[in-house]
Amino acid sequence: MDQIQARERLDKLKKELKKLNYEYFNLDKNTFSETVRDSLKKELIELEERFPELITPDSPSQRVGSVLSGRFAKVQHLTPKRSLSDVFSEEEVLEWEKRMRKFLTTNEVLQYVVELKIDGLNITVHYHKGKYVRALTRGNGVMGEDVTHAVKTIETLPLELAEPVDLEVSGEVFMSKKSFEKINEEQNLLGEEPFANPRNAAAGSVRQLDPAVTAGRTLNIFFYELGKNTLKQMPKTQSETLQTFHRLGLPINPTYTVFSAVQDVLKHCKKWAEKKKTLPYEIDGMVVKVDQKELQERLGWTAKTPRWAVAYKFAPAQVTTSVTDIIVQVGRTGALTPVAIFKPTFVAGSTVSRATLHNEDELVRKDVRIGDTVIIHKAGDVIPEVVEVIKSLRTGVEKKFHFPKNCPMCNTPVARLSGEAITRCTNKNCFAQEREYFIHFVGKHAFDIEGLGEKVVYALIDAGFVSDPADIFSLTADDFSSLPLFKEKKTKNLLSAIQRSKIIPFSRFIFSFGIRHIGEEISQTLAQYFTDCFPKTKVRLVKSASIDAESLQQVSLFGADTPQQSSRKVFDIKTLIALMENVCEKDIDNLDGFGPKVAASVIEWFTDKKHRHFLEKLAKVGVEVYADDTPAKTTALSGKSFVITGTLSSMGREEAKDAIKKAGGFVQAGVSAKTNFVVVGENAGSKEKKAKNLGVQTISEDEFLKMLA
Repeated sequence: MDQIQARERLDKLKKELKKLNYEYFNLDKNTFSETVRDSLKKELIELEERFPELITPDSPSQRVGSVLSGRFAKVQHLTPKRSLSDVFSEEEVLEWEKRMRKFLTTNEVLQYVVELKIDGLNITVHYHKGKYVRALTRGNGVMGEDVTHAVKTIETLPLELAEPVDLEVSGEVFMSKKSFEKINEEQNLLGEEPFANPRNAAAGSVRQLDPAVTAGRTLNIFFYELGKNTLKQMPKTQSETLQTFHRLGLPINPTYTVFSAVQDVLKHCKKWAEKKKTLPYEIDGMVVKVDQKELQERLGWTAKTPRWAVAYKFAPAQVTTSVTDIIVQVGRTGALTPVAIFKPTFVAGSTVSRATLHNEDELVRKDVRIGDTVIIHKAGDVIPEVVEVIKSLRTGVEKKFHFPKNCPMCNTPVARLSGEAITRCTNKNCFAQEREYFIHFVGKHAFDIEGLGEKVVYALIDAGFVSDPADIFSLTADDFSSLPLFKEKKTKNLLSAIQRSKIIPFSRFIFSFGIRHIGEEISQTLAQYFTDCFPKTKVRLVKSASIDAESLQQVSLFGADTPQQSSRKVFDIKTLIALMENVCEKDIDNLDGFGPKVAASVIEWFTDKKHRHFLEKLAKVGVEVYADDTPAKTTALSGKSFVITGTLSSMGREEAKDAIKKAGGFVQAGVSAKTNFVVVGENAGSKEKKAKNLGVQTISEDEFLKMLA
């Protein structure tokens, strides 16, 4: 990027950020999430560091807060407000420490105090001779807005201190998660638009002209920053400052911790990133400060931020990035999926460089173009996805992408059936489909062969060692030794993993087939159906040498297991083939989560001679299939079907699915009239609405946990 391009991009970013900052600080409105605003600000700062000659005084990087709204009286702060520098990774924290040590030029022992970064509204409060006199918003850092009347209604705010001192003190006004739910219920009853998040709700409540409205919204406040004061003894550390606040009767967050090593700080931050959902209020990171006031004074400030403190932001749920290309991938069922390519971007805990655009309709609806600035997140906390385009950042050079008429891998014409959103390659022998099927077969929810990743599978196919997935079980050490980077230990570990994977639960066996419309949950339903239909049950003792510890734990169905052996139902694959070929489409259609389309797909796969030969080959190489776990007793979930939507605070989605299965229930990917319950977590999606339209019962996370108990 040259200087002209940088100037053009900076102008666009500054204009967008000024608009977002005004909405955020003055209107308590979020056009985009705060993490999107952070991401754009980060790009702005990085560009200004590359081109410092382009920094202007009005840049959002040079200002604190936003312009004042004009609704309230303006009052000058006794101590100018400064914001903190944001860091987003362990590397950036270590770089911050390195800069401080370089600045000090001596070997002082740095102590760090780490506080939770409450997601609320910054407020400064003045006390005169111990009595409450004024409250100001951050405003533009120099002038704040007088919200004395509203802040006074916060019950946890003392109107008189334990000592008759003059005090300027800053903190965060916030709303608990329960209060936020309650206020949005009231908004819905009044027919008014609900608040986007607790921070917006708290800010909107503080800016009410009528203090009675604020009083009814159950706000809280934590204090953490000391300004001008007449204290008899000044605190020597930030931790002592918090103790002084507590002595005076000011509410503080008691979770602060002091550390002597930056590595311990990082461990602490990582712990809270995992624990944050257990808190009754929202946090979006941790604030890390040098504890000693004397060192804070020596380190000083930049024009905008203190050198002795940073805000460590948790992995962002949404970030912005620029689309450098759009490609089309061909999946195992022939589905053509457009994918946005962008520079490596950190989101939700990992770095990604591509995100799905789902299908041609979604590509057109979102109007994603090469060169666009887009917002990305991880759907279901796993799959990178483009949320939307920030069209206000377009320059006019962006290029539209046209969906291909032929398969990009085999050049066969593509087709889109009536009523379907997916465009598919019509060549069943397309190389790309076969390759993706290999990846699916060895994946986590199928045969789960550890160490057999995408690159290894491609290498095996290219070398001609495998023609279908069953060939994997006949590979030898000599085959792997001819591949690059395969040494003796790696080869031995992979061969052991292949051997262990030969013994597989029935549901994962069915899922491994890659049948169209048959996901992980439907595979479990189908496996149970075949298990009930199976003519003869065969029980066999298996030594631990042929099964891994995880599988050993899974198959404790008939009698107690020992580390040496386990008894379980084992199916003869040849009998299984005959059973599958004679399955009744009508019976399949009546299963939970199935319908005519899904049933037809199952029948088509099982009656294909090519697939029969494949199953026979799996039996020949020693693959064994055993019954999935079934609950030992009847539970409230037995035989019931569940759909999970949103985020659960007490457990991850996979953990919740596993709990349902162990209790005898079924998990479905989508809501249908046959679904029994939809478990609704935070930020639930369209599945909740669909459940209500179909009359399917929705239950909260607490109700779900009671059922499990």
